[in-house]
Amino acid sequence: MNTVLQLAHQHIRVLEAYVPGDQPSGGDWIKLNTNESPFTPPESVLRALSAEAGHLARYPNPRSEPLRAALADDLGLGSDRVLVGNGSDDVLNLLARAFGGRGKSTWQSFPSYSLYPVITAVAGGGIQSVPFDRNFRLPVRKLIEAGPDLLFLTCPNAPTGVRFPLSELGELATSIKGLLVIDEAYVEFAEGSALALLSDHENVVLTRTFSKAYGLAGLRVGYLLGSPEVVAILDRIRDSYNVNRLSQAGALAALREKELYRERVATIKERRSWLTEELKGLGWTVYPSEANFLFAAPARGGRSGPGVALALFHHLERRRILVRYFPKHPLTASHLRITIGTQLEMDQFLKEIKIWTQDAEGQ
Repeated sequence: MNTVLQLAHQHIRVLEAYVPGDQPSGGDWIKLNTNESPFTPPESVLRALSAEAGHLARYPNPRSEPLRAALADDLGLGSDRVLVGNGSDDVLNLLARAFGGRGKSTWQSFPSYSLYPVITAVAGGGIQSVPFDRNFRLPVRKLIEAGPDLLFLTCPNAPTGVRFPLSELGELATSIKGLLVIDEAYVEFAEGSALALLSDHENVVLTRTFSKAYGLAGLRVGYLLGSPEVVAILDRIRDSYNVNRLSQAGALAALREKELYRERVATIKERRSWLTEELKGLGWTVYPSEANFLFAAPARGGRSGPGVALALFHHLERRRILVRYFPKHPLTASHLRITIGTQLEMDQFLKEIKIWTQDAEGQ
């Protein structure tokens, strides 16, 4: 007998959905699991949102043209090289639909952002992976040999925070015929960007977001930088009004607060460095991060490994502190990903780490 479920496409029926980090209710959790900003939006952004609220009976600008123009001006590009989306996930989904999916060879380095396989599957295709080694060096030659039509690459990497050399990204862009998508969600926290590749490589696109450094995750604004041809293709398939009025207004206001955001990013980077040294002092292994999080292997009683990481994950959860744990791959199962939060949150996190460590020493 047919069921409603059987009316769906087969590849959708077997799809494993993307699982975001926990978003608990209640205000007493310390959330260090989804790489959100520890800062509240500036007053200018809140005023812009309030002013725009009176116009909600009207559709938003369908192409987000004022925001596209502001981003283009900020980055020294033409506005025909900018596309704005409902978060960078929306833009990534458009790329998968337009350049990946059925009949296309789609690849990623791995471990990476776990949304990529989902959006590729929704587009009717599959994704293949070239694994990192334990140092998370970019496997340039293997990625080139794969011959991708579409290649997703996070830089700085998620979940480690490691940034890849521009020379290696350039070698990839020159050597593959397909589209190279460099996901720069954390670029504001890094010491460099792949922006320079756009001038010489039509097959390179960058995706970025207002969710991390700008602290506007709740507004869902992301954008793409690429060739006018890529932008035009994606404009054909995106939703007609894919970014709402409030989101456009908030992002525009945030762009005008450059100095404030530079100060906030600098603060997060200082806390990142401080926490790195604290954790290393406890015997942890910490990857060199250029994002707003750390990827680190806990140590307890001279031991590390998946069991240690899982035990600490649950210990912190019982103390209402959330971090992210990725148990399904050997390169991630011994590690936790920790968002850089407020100094108070970092102090409480470190306090619980030391309690957990001392409990082992007392056994």
